[in-house]
Amino acid sequence: MKILLKKVHAYFYRYSVAAFFIILWPLLYFFSRNPARYPAMNRMRKVWGVLSSSIAGIFYTFSYEEKIDWSRTYIICPNHTSNLDITAASLLVKNNFCFIGKEELLNNFVTRLSFQTVDIPVNRESKMSSFRAFKTAAERLQQGMSLVIFPEGKIPDDFPPRLHEFKNGPFRLAIEHKVPIIPVTTLNAWQILWDTGLERGSSPGICKVYVHRPIETSNLTVADADALRDEVYNIINSKFESYVNR
Repeated sequence: MKILLKKVHAYFYRYSVAAFFIILWPLLYFFSRNPARYPAMNRMRKVWGVLSSSIAGIFYTFSYEEKIDWSRTYIICPNHTSNLDITAASLLVKNNFCFIGKEELLNNFVTRLSFQTVDIPVNRESKMSSFRAFKTAAERLQQGMSLVIFPEGKIPDDFPPRLHEFKNGPFRLAIEHKVPIIPVTTLNAWQILWDTGLERGSSPGICKVYVHRPIETSNLTVADADALRDEVYNIINSKFESYVNR
């Protein structure tokens, strides 16, 4: 009975995401038509995330290692265990931003609009697609947009989840453009809704997100990309494992 109720809740959450997308679609569409309106589109995405989560009893809290200066441009690198991570990242970032995500999101009813406009789709199996995506990402950074990139590249299949190997792209990009990286550890989103929620269901709860201090890259070279990747991995993994094993 418990798993049945959790699956009902997961479907309720999914339908709330779709319902509020439909309600807000005229505004989202209008703001998506011009890059100058992307900041307004992002504000609407925050509203969409809050409404669709709150009605399902899902909320978010953020703890900071130090105060973030949101007048600067960042690459934000969270771990990825849940679809809730996307809403959490949207609520976290206080300046204009975009996501880099898998190309399949262009086929999703509720993510197609954003990935045709403000966000950046990438097929990581294609070198050409990856090149185009990171070229666009570089242009967005130069325009002052922060990037949200899940460096694992996917939600891993393990349950309970563990942190998987990071891709190099975000770290090379950060170094090449002298942009700080913010490691972010989503601690318990997987306990509320793991992956899409369709296998194990979901439940109301508070997603706890820990925001680490930014790592400066102005003194690094591309040769330091692997070391930076490993540093961010260890920061996130240490925090995540300390929570899971507490």
